[in-house]
Amino acid sequence: MDTRSEVREFLRRRRAKVTPEQAGMPGGGRRRVPGLRREEVALLANVSVDYYARLERGDLSGVSEEILDALARTLQLDEAETAHLFHLARAAQRQLPSRRRPPGKPQVRASLQRLLDAVTEAPAWVRNERMDFVAMNALGRALYAPAMQDAGSPPNNARFLFLDPAAREFYPDWRKNMDDVVATLRGYAGRNPHNKDLTDLIGELVTRSEDFRARWAAHDVRFHRTGLKRIHHPVVGDLELDYEAFELPSNPGWTMFAYTAAPGSASGERLRLLASWAATNAAEAPTQAASDLPAD
Repeated sequence: MDTRSEVREFLRRRRAKVTPEQAGMPGGGRRRVPGLRREEVALLANVSVDYYARLERGDLSGVSEEILDALARTLQLDEAETAHLFHLARAAQRQLPSRRRPPGKPQVRASLQRLLDAVTEAPAWVRNERMDFVAMNALGRALYAPAMQDAGSPPNNARFLFLDPAAREFYPDWRKNMDDVVATLRGYAGRNPHNKDLTDLIGELVTRSEDFRARWAAHDVRFHRTGLKRIHHPVVGDLELDYEAFELPSNPGWTMFAYTAAPGSASGERLRLLASWAATNAAEAPTQAASDLPAD
């Protein structure tokens, strides 16, 4: 990832979103650009115009935390956007790429899989920064059964969302889900600009999906920690589920998600039906496998 280009586009687009009135400055008059002018940002952040122009050209080398904080306040960045700015600054000041992780893919610990399997009344799954499904419980696999058809290994939620037509029916809030996934990937890319697996996925999606390409160019950043997920499941129908996200420090970049339905809701009943369907399929699988064995 080209850090200078990322910095340039991020600052320019965030500046364009803040009006003079929002910044407490007099508006009016003809303006050639939307949002604040560079000199207005410099004034509000208490830096020289030349210095801010250098920053917006993508050069964050040597920038202090105090100036980054001042920029975040001036551009009215939220928590995710502020974190992204600091990640870009750290990436810009490294002389060498960050130390690579040991070769090979991280393995799912048996204890982590046991924890997931012990959760029987809620879909639970773990993803990495690429949006790969790296571990799931039985109800999680049942919930995301359409995404499990992804030909990639492991299945990938971003690839499913942008490249599989079935995602439009599976996710009723399809466009919002696209916005969320791209904004989350943008944050991960800023934090780990030398993660080749991540940049390879982004390159694939930029090349193959106009929807992804347009959203990626917006440089939006967002945290994905809690909220409501609407899903249209092909077996049990419409589900409205609350989700919570938990980072796994022992596996940097891995996040566990768990979904629950409101007590007494239709979604809760459908989730129980889905669990029953998953259990029936699991019970039938060994029988089916045995029937496929050659006869003596």
